Amino acid sequence: MNVQIFGTKKSQDTRKAERWFKERRIPFQSIDMNAKGLSRGEFDSVVKAVGLEDLIDQNCRDKDLLALVTYISERSRADKMFENQEVLKLPIVRNGKAATAGFCPEVWKTWE
Repeated sequence: MNVQIFGTKKSQDTRKAERWFKERRIPFQSIDMNAKGLSRGEFDSVVKAVGLEDLIDQNCRDKDLLALVTYISERSRADKMFENQEVLKLPIVRNGKAATAGFCPEVWKTWE
């Protein structure tokens, strides 16, 4: 298993996800979204696994950006979300081609 957790140090769900994997002694790589973020290939892989709509954080602090991403054409939505990754639901947890957005231990159990 090659688990990557994309999140921020301030995100409570990111810390919960890291704790979940630590408790099960599953090794993971933690990536700080404030410092690095997703590459285009990683972003496309997550979109393919999760879906574009499920990646949008409806509780995003930037309400103007959230409205823009919600109401622009689907063709432009992915590019705008990639450029403004603060609108993504965290944590994003990847295991190969599988991925989740948000705290989803019920899905992670199936990865073991």
